[in-house]
Amino acid sequence: MREASDIIGVPQSTLRYWEKEFPELVPRRSASNQRYYSPSDLELLQVIHFLVHIKGMKIDAAKEQVKHNRKNISKKLDAIEKLMSVRQELEILLHCLNIREQKMGQMPH
Repeated sequence: MREASDIIGVPQSTLRYWEKEFPELVPRRSASNQRYYSPSDLELLQVIHFLVHIKGMKIDAAKEQVKHNRKNISKKLDAIEKLMSVRQELEILLHCLNIREQKMGQMPH
Protein backbone atom coordinates (compact mmCIF):
# COMPACT_ATOMS: atom_id res chain seq x y z
CA MET A 1 0.00 0.00 0.00
CA ARG A 2 2.86 2.35 0.78
CA GLU A 3 4.27 1.97 -2.72
CA ALA A 4 0.88 2.67 -4.31
CA SER A 5 0.51 5.71 -2.05
CA ASP A 6 3.91 6.99 -3.20
CA ILE A 7 3.19 6.32 -6.88
CA ILE A 8 -0.19 8.06 -6.84
CA GLY A 9 0.91 10.83 -4.47
CA VAL A 10 -1.83 10.53 -1.87
CA PRO A 11 -1.82 9.31 1.74
CA GLN A 12 -2.59 5.66 2.47
CA SER A 13 -5.76 6.76 4.26
CA THR A 14 -6.98 8.24 0.97
CA LEU A 15 -6.41 4.90 -0.77
CA ARG A 16 -8.43 3.12 1.94
CA TYR A 17 -11.22 5.69 1.54
CA TRP A 18 -11.25 5.25 -2.25
CA GLU A 19 -11.49 1.48 -1.80
CA LYS A 20 -14.70 2.01 0.16
CA GLU A 21 -16.12 4.49 -2.37
CA PHE A 22 -15.18 2.80 -5.65
CA PRO A 23 -16.45 -0.80 -5.89
CA GLU A 24 -14.20 -1.36 -8.94
CA LEU A 25 -11.13 -0.96 -6.72
CA VAL A 26 -10.48 -4.28 -5.00
CA PRO A 27 -6.79 -4.94 -4.38
CA ARG A 28 -5.68 -8.49 -3.70
CA ARG A 29 -4.91 -9.23 -0.07
CA SER A 30 -2.30 -11.49 1.48
CA ALA A 31 -2.94 -13.92 4.32
CA SER A 32 -1.85 -11.14 6.68
CA ASN A 33 -4.42 -8.80 5.05
CA GLN A 34 -1.75 -6.71 3.32
CA ARG A 35 -3.00 -5.02 0.12
CA TYR A 36 -1.41 -5.72 -3.25
CA TYR A 37 -2.38 -3.40 -6.08
CA SER A 38 -2.26 -4.83 -9.60
CA PRO A 39 -1.26 -2.69 -12.60
CA SER A 40 -4.96 -2.24 -13.42
CA ASP A 41 -5.63 -1.18 -9.81
CA LEU A 42 -2.85 1.41 -10.12
CA GLU A 43 -4.34 2.65 -13.38
CA LEU A 44 -7.72 3.02 -11.68
CA LEU A 45 -6.09 4.87 -8.79
CA GLN A 46 -4.49 7.26 -11.28
CA VAL A 47 -7.87 7.84 -12.92
CA ILE A 48 -9.49 8.53 -9.54
CA HIS A 49 -6.64 10.84 -8.57
CA PHE A 50 -7.00 12.71 -11.87
CA LEU A 51 -10.75 13.14 -11.44
CA VAL A 52 -10.75 14.08 -7.77
CA HIS A 53 -7.50 15.98 -7.26
CA ILE A 54 -6.72 17.45 -10.68
CA LYS A 55 -10.17 18.03 -12.17
CA GLY A 56 -11.64 18.77 -8.72
CA MET A 57 -14.66 16.47 -9.02
CA LYS A 58 -16.69 15.43 -6.01
CA ILE A 59 -16.48 11.73 -5.15
CA ASP A 60 -20.01 10.99 -6.45
CA ALA A 61 -19.25 12.60 -9.82
CA ALA A 62 -15.92 10.75 -10.02
CA LYS A 63 -17.70 7.46 -9.24
CA GLU A 64 -20.10 8.07 -12.13
CA GLN A 65 -17.23 8.85 -14.49
CA VAL A 66 -15.34 5.72 -13.46
CA LYS A 67 -18.46 3.62 -13.85
CA HIS A 68 -19.52 4.96 -17.26
CA ASN A 69 -16.48 6.56 -18.88
CA ARG A 70 -13.31 4.92 -17.49
CA LYS A 71 -11.80 3.97 -20.85
CA ASN A 72 -12.13 7.51 -22.21
CA ILE A 73 -10.65 8.99 -19.04
CA SER A 74 -7.70 6.58 -19.25
CA LYS A 75 -7.01 7.75 -22.80
CA LYS A 76 -7.11 11.40 -21.72
CA LEU A 77 -4.83 10.65 -18.79
CA ASP A 78 -2.34 8.90 -21.09
CA ALA A 79 -2.36 11.90 -23.44
CA ILE A 80 -1.82 14.31 -20.54
CA GLU A 81 1.10 12.23 -19.23
CA LYS A 82 2.72 12.17 -22.69
CA LEU A 83 2.28 15.92 -23.06
CA MET A 84 3.77 16.51 -19.62
CA SER A 85 6.76 14.37 -20.59
CA VAL A 86 7.27 16.34 -23.81
CA ARG A 87 6.94 19.59 -21.86
CA GLN A 88 9.59 18.44 -19.39
CA GLU A 89 11.97 17.58 -22.23
CA LEU A 90 11.36 20.97 -23.85
CA GLU A 91 12.02 22.75 -20.56
CA ILE A 92 15.33 20.89 -20.24
CA LEU A 93 16.28 21.89 -23.80
CA LEU A 94 15.34 25.51 -23.13
CA HIS A 95 17.44 25.50 -19.97
CA CYS A 96 20.42 24.10 -21.90
CA LEU A 97 19.99 26.73 -24.61
CA ASN A 98 19.84 29.50 -22.02
CA ILE A 99 23.06 28.25 -20.43
CA ARG A 100 24.73 28.09 -23.85
CA GLU A 101 23.55 31.60 -24.68
CA GLN A 102 24.94 32.90 -21.39
CA LYS A 103 28.30 31.26 -22.06
CA MET A 104 28.39 32.58 -25.62
CA GLY A 105 27.61 36.08 -24.34
CA GLN A 106 30.58 35.89 -21.97
CA MET A 107 33.04 34.90 -24.70
CA PRO A 108 35.06 37.70 -26.32
CA HIS A 109 34.09 38.36 -29.95
